[in-house]
Amino acid sequence: MFSLFRENVRIALDSIKGQLLRTILTVLIIAIGITALVGILTFLGALENTITGDFASMGSNTFNIQRYEFTTRRGGSGEREKINPIISYRNVRQFKEKFQYPFSKTSISFTGTRNAEVKFENEKTDPEASVVGVNENYLENSGTEVEFGRNFTFFDIENNNRVCLIGPDFKKNIFKDTDPVNKTISIRGVKFKVIGVLESKGATFRNNQDLKVLIPLQVARSIYTLPNINYNISVKVDDKQFLEGAQDEAIITFRKIRGLNPIEENNFGLERSDDLINRISSITGYLYWAAWIISIITIFGSSIALMNIMLVSVTERTREIGVRKALGAKKNTISTQFFMETVIIGQIGGVVGIILGITIGAIIVAVSGFEFSTPWLAIFAAVVTSFLTAVVSGSYPAVKAAKQDPIESLRYE
Repeated sequence: MFSLFRENVRIALDSIKGQLLRTILTVLIIAIGITALVGILTFLGALENTITGDFASMGSNTFNIQRYEFTTRRGGSGEREKINPIISYRNVRQFKEKFQYPFSKTSISFTGTRNAEVKFENEKTDPEASVVGVNENYLENSGTEVEFGRNFTFFDIENNNRVCLIGPDFKKNIFKDTDPVNKTISIRGVKFKVIGVLESKGATFRNNQDLKVLIPLQVARSIYTLPNINYNISVKVDDKQFLEGAQDEAIITFRKIRGLNPIEENNFGLERSDDLINRISSITGYLYWAAWIISIITIFGSSIALMNIMLVSVTERTREIGVRKALGAKKNTISTQFFMETVIIGQIGGVVGIILGITIGAIIVAVSGFEFSTPWLAIFAAVVTSFLTAVVSGSYPAVKAAKQDPIESLRYE
């Protein structure tokens, strides 16, 4: 039985080699559908891993007070139903003073600019660095670690010391062969002593997390004095069992700061990091379904094309089928030979599609700045899909070849 199977494979390969141009076109047709499937799934996997990784690093016992909820409600005209006021410095200062929930730490921060030029001696960066004003709890609440050096202390923040933490990308340009710790950099003419370098966090949606400078909050306010700056508040509790109570207390405290009466809705948003992860997962779930629908439509077209090409092949090889039957070949032998040929072509198309899909997906992921991960689900789906496509497309041509009358086949010209 194994020898018969090996003989069928050999005959199928000989037939494929004999019709090389047609085989290449057929393989490309299948590969296009598989490429679409693998490429889209690769991109979505990288997108989900990057975004959920960013929020997961904050931990499940952290929540943020922000201007709007993650899902902003909109009216029928596309405008927001309600414009919430910004979270001002007065708001965050009052919150820091009044929110005294046990076993919690409050982080306050704001982004001064995303277009800073950072200088060190005769070197300087392009004007694309972010400068963020923070307090002493920012790193812990945001899940950011110091690679080497030290974090801000309470006294650094309270005394408005001109010290800073820098992202790891600065080591690639202005600190190429120099240890940045204890060196002095300049931002807008203000000098800062580097006390530490942050661990790499990559980039999300072209927002490079590794090219940023963290400076004490009040120092940042003295440099960046634009009106209507929106501040960020993050609260972390030591144990998740205290999270619900901390959230309730934070809402009550901030409502008092905003001056809201009991019947008014919140004019601010509160988001937990694990809630954001769940929402992002649900959104990417819909995207996965959309990817499958698009890919199935493409692969359906590929299967029709493959079946059509195999039917043409059966017609062109009618005389060959007659000769084989005259020499004693059985129906199942003829059908197996054509079926095996279809499966081999389908698997070759699947392999080509997987390679192209991963390559294209990796390029898009690299350009987008996401974190690439091997798309095992996409590869498995592509292998199964290409096999099923070949089975569906090859069954009817194989049956048609097996049913050919040997006498009529020999007369065929």
